[in-house]
Amino acid sequence: MKKLILYIGIFVFSLSCYSQDSLIQYLEIAAKNNPTVLQRFNEYQAALQKVPQAGSLPDPQLEIGVFLSPMELISGNQVADIKLMQMFPWFGVLKNAKDEMSLMAKAKFETFRDSKLQVYYDVQRVWFDLYKVRQNIQISEKNIEILKTIERLTLVKYKYGSLGGNSSSSGGNRNSGNAIATTSGSSGMNTMGGNSASTTSPSAGSISSAPMSSTSGGTSLSDVYQIQIEMGDLENNIALLKNEEQIVVARFNSLLNRPQRTSVAGIDMLPSEPLDISYLTVTDSMFTHNPMLKMLQMEQQSLTARKKMQKQMGFPMVGVGVNYTVISKSDMSTSPMNGQDMIMPMVTLTLPVYRKKYKAMQIETGYLKTASEQNYQATANGLQTEYFEALQLYNDALRRMKLYENQSELAKKSLDILIKTYSSSNSNLTDNLRVRQQLFDYELKQVDALTDYNKAVAWIKRLKP
Repeated sequence: MKKLILYIGIFVFSLSCYSQDSLIQYLEIAAKNNPTVLQRFNEYQAALQKVPQAGSLPDPQLEIGVFLSPMELISGNQVADIKLMQMFPWFGVLKNAKDEMSLMAKAKFETFRDSKLQVYYDVQRVWFDLYKVRQNIQISEKNIEILKTIERLTLVKYKYGSLGGNSSSSGGNRNSGNAIATTSGSSGMNTMGGNSASTTSPSAGSISSAPMSSTSGGTSLSDVYQIQIEMGDLENNIALLKNEEQIVVARFNSLLNRPQRTSVAGIDMLPSEPLDISYLTVTDSMFTHNPMLKMLQMEQQSLTARKKMQKQMGFPMVGVGVNYTVISKSDMSTSPMNGQDMIMPMVTLTLPVYRKKYKAMQIETGYLKTASEQNYQATANGLQTEYFEALQLYNDALRRMKLYENQSELAKKSLDILIKTYSSSNSNLTDNLRVRQQLFDYELKQVDALTDYNKAVAWIKRLKP
């Protein structure tokens, strides 16, 4: 239990970089309530109880025989016969059996510790997923507000353009009428002069194009509709994210073994501090404290103790006992020992002449130990591969965090400039929407990178506790 408290303290201290009291509290709840952790702990407790069983002597044998009709002897009548026998295994059998069970209990403890670390990792991973979903909701809501701002500016420009277009259209009609009158006069003069060629006034084109100019610089209702389409997409995306949030909350509460609809406290920002150099260094002993490898080491040591025990079981077992005979007095006997009970010490010895089973037991244990060694090597290789994957995810997320933070700042500044110039009719709507979409994408990618970064940190600490 002291080791258990020490391991919990070390792991909780390693999480101090998160400075999130709520997360640490959730980890403590998971350690106390998670069914898998409790199962492994009970298995460990059960394994501890096998140690005194394996180190105990066989139960003594007591035999009592009572004569229904006393047996007549020279020195009296035999009434009953009592035998007590205790068997003793060969020297070292009990010690090695106790060592085997102790090492198996330690292996169970490492299994329990591994399950606890796995639950800690799962809780953190789901916690980060919940942060990602909630941040995406906030970013989407913020982008809806940006689109509403652009929509208001577009409506103002459209209304202003409509009023300006109507006034210019009226002036154009008046000018058209004058042009038509002038043209008619000129035509009559040309006719009287004998020129029969007809001329077309250039103002006729302005008559047909006057109704089209009501959009004032390209701003029309289609721009408003385009903005509303994008707002609808974002609102639909928010609804999907809220459904996903419920699923993630249910998964998180399942790890804590509590009702799935229990509310989960939020988190405003995830840490982004780099890992200590000890976690990023690749050494031969990098997985010394990994519970899975330590469990396999304990298993190999227990098999070694078992093989020693099986070899010693091939030697005889010695039994020491006593035979007590109850004799009553006989009226017919004149012996001086008439009626005296008899005590007879006894020694028994087993004869392990069937050697095949003992040899087969040792060979079986040898195969199991070889298999355990191969399992150790395979597990170590798998852990090393996982470590490099986690390290690659860590470095990649760190790079993406810096990139998208810079890209988001640039896109935000660009969008601010475009909105200001758009209000003065110096830019079109397409540029605003395009940069707004870029900012939206970069903010989402920045959240993804931060989430992946923290997952990678938790993964590395899971492999190198």
